[in-house]
Amino acid sequence: MINTRQPTGRAPWPLILIEGGEKSGKSWAAAQLSASEKVGQTYWIDLGEGAADEYGAIPGARYLVVEHDGTWGSILTQVREVREEAARAAKAGEPPVVLVIDSMTAEWDLLKDWAANRAKEAAAKKGRHVDPNDEIKIPMNFWNDATTRHRRLMTLLMTFPGIVVMTARGKEVASLDAAGRPIEGSKEYKVEGHKNLAFDSSAWVRLSRDRPPVVVGARSVHAGIRPGVDDPHELPEGWSLEGLVFDVLRCDPQGTRAREMTTLQAGAESPDLDNLSPETERLLGVAEDASNVSELTLCWTATGAALKAEQITQAEADHIARRIKALGAEMQAAA
Repeated sequence: MINTRQPTGRAPWPLILIEGGEKSGKSWAAAQLSASEKVGQTYWIDLGEGAADEYGAIPGARYLVVEHDGTWGSILTQVREVREEAARAAKAGEPPVVLVIDSMTAEWDLLKDWAANRAKEAAAKKGRHVDPNDEIKIPMNFWNDATTRHRRLMTLLMTFPGIVVMTARGKEVASLDAAGRPIEGSKEYKVEGHKNLAFDSSAWVRLSRDRPPVVVGARSVHAGIRPGVDDPHELPEGWSLEGLVFDVLRCDPQGTRAREMTTLQAGAESPDLDNLSPETERLLGVAEDASNVSELTLCWTATGAALKAEQITQAEADHIARRIKALGAEMQAAA
């Protein structure tokens, strides 16, 4: 039997990437959106930018700064909490909740540093001296772990039942050849962040200090920009994210819904890796930060206690166990 349904034709709530050079107004535009009467409560997660407090003085701005301790587990937990509040507001028929993440450049830098530190620790365990000034080669499995963490965050943002604004840095950099060497006299524009950041966004805005703002790309029936066919669309003077969301993309609080995404599962006993419980995320972080087998053993004991207390499911406990086993094998190989 084929399971089907008719498409709704409704525009989903947007995941907006607003990027550009330094001091081009990315955070300012996000703060201005919070002043709109068409949106509900705005939550601001500051990652490495430090503009959240000062921009609260912008006339009409009304957002709340989300506090976290800078760790991945804390950041992801707060995103989940805001997402739940956004779902509650949508169900109650309230104006859409807005989540601002400032910036996704810092988010990917955090994950890159995490992967690099793991590589240094692995090298040290093998008895190799690591000069802090030398560039460390990060194994592919560490890159894969960093990408997995990023993907969990992006899935939460892509299915957010409200409006998400992500800022990122962008600039022209030297073009590289296939071997990673700079090509003399050739430059290309690059968004600083995970390579799929622009791809995952539903609307992509570029700001500049010396050129008009442009919509580089948009996934929209009403304002779509076809790559290789349509030129980037210049925004008029006095533009705003409010106008982009409600007038250009035609999001309607009464009919717009969050994007629906079905993630592929490895099997019936596998947990939904994009919707792990906060305790599972915490235990995975403890395992990945363990420096020896004894610490992994303590993490396994804590996993059993969490399962008994019904803080995690059996599938999540099995997932943590597999991760602990893999990390233990890496440690034994290094030894």
